[in-house]
Amino acid sequence: MLKSMGYSDSELEGRPLIGIANSWSTLVAGHSNLRELARFVERGIYSGGGTAVEFGVISACDGIANGHEGMKYILPSREIICNSIEIEAQAHKLDGLVLLGSCDKIVPAMLMAAVRLDIPCIVLGGGPMTGGDAFDGRKMDATSNDEALGMLKAGRIDEETVLKVENVSCPTCGSCAFLGTANTMGCVTEALGMSLTGSALVPAVWTKRRQIAYESGVKICHLVQRDLRPRAIVTRESIRNAIRVTQAISGSTNAVLHLSAIAHEAELDMEVVEEFGRLGADTPQVAKVNPAAKWDMEDFHRAGGVPKVMLELGDLLDTSVLTCMGATLAENLKNYRFLHEPNPEVIKTRDSPFSPTGGIAVLRGNLAPDTGITKPGAFAPHLRVFSGPARVFDCEEDANEAILAGKIQSGDVVVIRYEGPKGGPGMREMYRAMKYLYGRGLGETTALITDGRFSGTNNGCFVGHISPEAADGGPIALVEDGDLIQIDVPAGSISFAVSEEELRRRREHWTPPSKEIPRGYLRVYARLASSADKGAVIL
Repeated sequence: MLKSMGYSDSELEGRPLIGIANSWSTLVAGHSNLRELARFVERGIYSGGGTAVEFGVISACDGIANGHEGMKYILPSREIICNSIEIEAQAHKLDGLVLLGSCDKIVPAMLMAAVRLDIPCIVLGGGPMTGGDAFDGRKMDATSNDEALGMLKAGRIDEETVLKVENVSCPTCGSCAFLGTANTMGCVTEALGMSLTGSALVPAVWTKRRQIAYESGVKICHLVQRDLRPRAIVTRESIRNAIRVTQAISGSTNAVLHLSAIAHEAELDMEVVEEFGRLGADTPQVAKVNPAAKWDMEDFHRAGGVPKVMLELGDLLDTSVLTCMGATLAENLKNYRFLHEPNPEVIKTRDSPFSPTGGIAVLRGNLAPDTGITKPGAFAPHLRVFSGPARVFDCEEDANEAILAGKIQSGDVVVIRYEGPKGGPGMREMYRAMKYLYGRGLGETTALITDGRFSGTNNGCFVGHISPEAADGGPIALVEDGDLIQIDVPAGSISFAVSEEELRRRREHWTPPSKEIPRGYLRVYARLASSADKGAVIL
């Protein structure tokens, strides 16, 4: 069958068959360069002594799906991608894989597939896009458009300015230019040792990205020869390293979901949410980039990227772990050569960090008994303790409509529920609600809590992943307009001031809102998905 497509004896005798799982498409900005990168991977595979075969993987764009029903499919797509890679690799008995992807759910899905299959694998990201012109104090990116819409509704800018933002905010292909989930997971992949050292943040349009693709093709052949497999690389120790790096850069809260899912697929006996809380207490935040600062991913890469962050963390990391480079993390960092000048405004030292604790916090309380996740590294210190009356919405659309209509006031706590893994279904991001609050000038005087998720680009006082979710009868389902909600990040708590007696009364009268779930995959996901604190995996 392989010869029927033109493969020769010399390609098939004594050479490993290496799959390129490619999520290229012309629907997604972060993936539109992957067809070209696959050709460089292919060259590397042949140079390393292997034979390359390529297959396609779906990829849905969070940015295009955001704010409508399409977002319900984004997190569930992670499981489909993982399953499809497993099927292709097992059905054709591939000797190894280069997992070529980018963006929010594709990279974690590929990592899940790698540890599930446990055949030699390397993950190759497509790289971030570069930033646009300056707008509102920083270089533009894809989220500038939603901020601009909020500003337009508030009368702060005109339509001509909005159109300009639309035309110049995304000047190149690549994953979005901020530290959202896409680029956070690129950093996580590198910190886990599943991609080449220094590769996470090289911009999509740089020549260096092609060179990394070629080297990844060569390296996968070496891994096959050594039989060095993902479960020897993705261990408890390397996941803890990845958690510390995520804390040190104040990465996306979605990293908690995805690392939980990766640990689950690797059959590691560890509570990732608990590790985030424990390790965050003594991991300093040494990097600050958009959305926490004006600097974008290109700036972060030039400042030293993940290798610089890991060197600053020093003995907080276990550098004895193996990596896909075929060497230990310690050896990789020792041999890495920085090509650009350091920027202390982007990456500080461990002795003089932006914060002595990590950028992601785990909260608990009578509103979130099984945890809620927030990102204090991306919002102003005065917001870390916040209280205010609840404004309750049973779906994202109703909340967005109220925000744009000016119905949310300074001091309010917006509650968006029934958006969890089961309740959404699909655990949508409340990205636009936060951007609309920012655009209306309420970004530092309101809070938003949800059993849904947040984009890595969000800032302001927010708490997501509230578990148990409303659809499972979690306390968030019992919140009423006017209830006093209290968020205390230093104390690790989130609560609402309602007596136990009143909660019992409300629970007796509680019924979830009727919601018709469309036939197809979402109905399956809603029935089988675990809670957010367990990674929202299908069990």
